Amino acid sequence: MKITKITKKIVDIGFFLHLFNHMGDEAYVKFAYWCCMGKRLNLKNPQTYNEKLQWLKLYNRRPEYTQYVDKHDVRNFVRDKIGEEYLVPFLGVWESFEEIDFNRLPDQFVLKCTHDSGGLVICKDKKNLDKEAARKKIEKCLGVNYYHYLREWPYKNVKPRIIAEPYLVDESGTQLKDYKFFCFDGKVKAMFIASDRGIDTRFDFYDENFNHMPMINGHPNADVPPEKPVGFETMKQLAETLSAGMPHARIDFYDCNGKIYFGEITLFHWSGLVPFEPEEYDKKFGDWIRLPDKTV
Repeated sequence: MKITKITKKIVDIGFFLHLFNHMGDEAYVKFAYWCCMGKRLNLKNPQTYNEKLQWLKLYNRRPEYTQYVDKHDVRNFVRDKIGEEYLVPFLGVWESFEEIDFNRLPDQFVLKCTHDSGGLVICKDKKNLDKEAARKKIEKCLGVNYYHYLREWPYKNVKPRIIAEPYLVDESGTQLKDYKFFCFDGKVKAMFIASDRGIDTRFDFYDENFNHMPMINGHPNADVPPEKPVGFETMKQLAETLSAGMPHARIDFYDCNGKIYFGEITLFHWSGLVPFEPEEYDKKFGDWIRLPDKTV
């Protein structure tokens, strides 16, 4: 199956799986894995990265993970661990769309929902913002508990809110690349650069020394691999500080013309439901995860 079709499949599968919300978490996770990956999930002796992410969803339920995935509350964690200077400036937080005073927002900004993945409105020109479309999108996201899609437990008790941040671009002047670091027990083993977001998204994977890895996961590689960012070593160090004590986390950053900003903490990359090409990398990444004792 082509990787672009796989990416669409995982987007669509969440809606389909709503029909099976009556299932317990373990049965639901097994069913979702079979639907997306086309094979049975081994929870008794998981070996691959995607299998181990399903195990972590079910059996590594530390209370602090809820704070880490909350786009508002994680700011306190980041502030305490690495400092205020790495936080994207904050423009406001609201519990409903009607509370937003657009007159107080700059001409360019981004609205995000704190409790999900995808509740995003990008405004590049406030005069031309379709507020009705923005309202519909945000209100739809506010009414969804993201946990129910693929049973990513940390989202279950995140309070739905809306936050606003400035609209940022990098040295290109037109986009903002993501630098996403895969950390295992507080050590970076790999990362990828997400470029051309919202246009023709590309993912390029690198090892901890920024050697390009010949693999695909979710999106194709860029025609020309991105160059090593100036702040690579700094981002790598910050990612290791933020991920200390976690069996696995993906720590994301932006590099805006030399200024590094924290993006988010992702505990379940692609929810563990997108294949690697070649498949051997699923096992390679899986070998880096040392499963902890169960916490449920």
